[in-house]
Amino acid sequence: MQVAVIGANGGIGRELLPRLADAGHDPVGVVRDESQFEAVRDRGGEPRLGDLEGDFDAALDGADAVVFTAGSGGSTGADKTLMVDLWGARRVVDACVEAGIDRFVMISSIGAGDPLAGPEPLRPYLVAKRCADDHLEQSSLDATVLRPARLTDADGTGAVSLAADGLGGDTAEIPRADVAQTVVACLDIDRTIGETIRLTGGETPIERALRGGD
Repeated sequence: MQVAVIGANGGIGRELLPRLADAGHDPVGVVRDESQFEAVRDRGGEPRLGDLEGDFDAALDGADAVVFTAGSGGSTGADKTLMVDLWGARRVVDACVEAGIDRFVMISSIGAGDPLAGPEPLRPYLVAKRCADDHLEQSSLDATVLRPARLTDADGTGAVSLAADGLGGDTAEIPRADVAQTVVACLDIDRTIGETIRLTGGETPIERALRGGD
């Protein structure tokens, strides 16, 4: 499939592009600035410009699937969280519906299931993620929502657990590389369609976990 990755220059996006290429997909890296094009090419993707606060529809041309892994970042305020993590995500979902791009994988957060149970500083972010997830789930798209625990830059293990419940304090975490590999597996495993999957580090190989072995 041609897979458009929204947020291709982010932590998960950088891990995802080469894994999609290795799996035989045609990755498109959607970024906000042409200065990021070379990094997208180096990771096996076709770079395209797309601004979640502006115009991005052309970046989705020809796509068979979209992965949303964009975020406003921890150094921004609630205004950017609303514009990118919530409104930007909703706009991409609506654009996919309009363009007939059926397959969609959303990178959310494990605390989005119950935002008020999360740490107070994170609650606006978790609310934004939950509202974006709800909009996707209520759409006509073949959607998978991944809610990973705290992200790290550790080497991937190729194994996960789907038994995480809430934010889990400081112990629940997962390498970005394993989240990226889970996205690739989701695109090949139809039983993940319509599912919201909580994800943390574990001992079950990723494909086995997604197929029901965890």
